[in-house]
Amino acid sequence: MLWNASAIKGYAIAASDGRLGTVNDFLFDDARWTVRWLVVDTGTWLSGRKVLLPPSVLEHLHPTGHEFPVTLTKQQVKDSPDIDCDRPVSRQMETHVYDYYGRDPYWGTDLYMGGLGYLGGPMMGSYPIESRRRQQDIADMQRSDGDPHLRSIEAVTGYHIHASDGEIGHVEDFLVDDTDWSIHYLVVDTKNWWPGKKVLISPRSAQSVNWTDRLVNLNVDRQRVKDSPIYDASTTVDQVYETHFHSYYGGDRPSDRP
Repeated sequence: MLWNASAIKGYAIAASDGRLGTVNDFLFDDARWTVRWLVVDTGTWLSGRKVLLPPSVLEHLHPTGHEFPVTLTKQQVKDSPDIDCDRPVSRQMETHVYDYYGRDPYWGTDLYMGGLGYLGGPMMGSYPIESRRRQQDIADMQRSDGDPHLRSIEAVTGYHIHASDGEIGHVEDFLVDDTDWSIHYLVVDTKNWWPGKKVLISPRSAQSVNWTDRLVNLNVDRQRVKDSPIYDASTTVDQVYETHFHSYYGGDRPSDRP
């Protein structure tokens, strides 16, 4: 099922022996467009400490109770590696957390269940080369011992969207699949150009992300975006909608991807 990331933020995290905090943010891999970590604010329980939890420890979302059960105890989370979640998260830090929870790190396998990992064959081969500025961003992040591919959903929300022929709006939200935590769509508000209209953009249309200028650059023009399937808060993004959406953009449906 697809969820708005903004709707999940604030959900409680329920350990086997009590609540341990709330969802504060998500860290996603901008190469595969998949959520890799939930940032959990432990509130007064651990004096405001934030912890990282891999999605693999989550059980099924309880929408009525607004909580995620996890296969952990509060003590396990309390004893987890202390990481400053307000600073860039390095691969070494990620390794410590994965080792502690006895999980395999996602970079140790080529199995990516969603996001751009669904794209195979020629589409993957045609994915654009990063801009010089993006390469500089990576170099800067590496010097700060951070993983250059991990980005905060909270931070990217509000980024401006640029089509191939000009700006068209800003990122308002993300639609995330709770089965594999892939990011299926960016929700884009185009109110400055087409009042009242919101559209979905697939990560495959994101040609590059300029982290310095807070821009997401697309490989389609403004008219293409304007004429895309209508989206609003009442829209059910089901298989029918996705089939129509991907047909419009000339791609395959998520269910057709290997």
